[in-house]
Amino acid sequence: MHRHHRAATLTATVLVGALFATGCSSSSGGKKSEEGDAAAAAGKANTPRMTVAMVTHASPGDTFWDLVRKGAQAAAAKDNIKLVYSSDPSAGNQANLVQNAIDQKVDGIALTAAKPDALKDVIAKAQKAGIPVVGFNSGVDNWQDLGMLEYFGQDENIAGQAFGERLDQLGAKHALCVIQEQGQVALEARCAGLKKGFSGTTDTLYVNGTDMPSVKSTITAKLKADSSIDQVVTLGAPIALTAVQSLSDAGSKAKVATFDLNKDLVKAVQAGTVEFAVDQQPYLQGYLSVDSLWLYKNNGNYMGGGEQPVLTGPAFITKDNVDKVAEFASKGTR
Repeated sequence: MHRHHRAATLTATVLVGALFATGCSSSSGGKKSEEGDAAAAAGKANTPRMTVAMVTHASPGDTFWDLVRKGAQAAAAKDNIKLVYSSDPSAGNQANLVQNAIDQKVDGIALTAAKPDALKDVIAKAQKAGIPVVGFNSGVDNWQDLGMLEYFGQDENIAGQAFGERLDQLGAKHALCVIQEQGQVALEARCAGLKKGFSGTTDTLYVNGTDMPSVKSTITAKLKADSSIDQVVTLGAPIALTAVQSLSDAGSKAKVATFDLNKDLVKAVQAGTVEFAVDQQPYLQGYLSVDSLWLYKNNGNYMGGGEQPVLTGPAFITKDNVDKVAEFASKGTR
């Protein structure tokens, strides 16, 4: 059943991308018409300048968000949008950043709802101010209750279940799910899904994802304390690469698999030091969230009919197909 779901997800994503790629407009009459035609031919919108604020819960130095920003910037460049990006891992500070965007009277807000309760009031303020808000990456179970117009990302619980089923196929018996930010709904959902989909034993380990030496020592200590762990599951590429070092330090024979990609993680899959990765396509999430606000403002469009999220994953990246991704990873877009 999960295979069918992933296939539907990828099909929907391709169709959405194709539709959005054609989005442009031109004005009529004389020189302006010629300029509009030229803009359309170049794949750029000739619509009035608008400002979009993107507010995320990104931690400093997390390369995942570089991919999100690149996708958002590509859409902004195409759509004649001024993109204002800000982030803070503290939910309270993130809410303050959203309030700043409201005060600046932006035309749209794209945000991640890693801790939905902290954002509920400020999203309501954006609605009252007439500013459309779309969600992406985190908050798939909460975006409608929060009053967001659309959502772009993957269903993390389903992705976790698919991950667990794959571990069964690989013969794993005891998994350690490493969460780098306690209480972050997307990360917690991944481990919950893993426990549901995996027939073996699953332990959860919390680490401080902003302190890699601490991450390394905490995973190492856990592996030394329990030699029955044969699978380490991480929820971000930097954590996976650190976990590989922990295996060596602990003298463990466990294997590492992860959610999310970056350029170095792709190389690790190619080398076999990381078994596989689940790609939620962060570049696509950033692109679609910004492009959707342009479509809504200029043509009243919204994806999913306001009822369904637009899913960008999960897609499994293994040694068998990683070379197809490597080309784009080297450009910093996967």
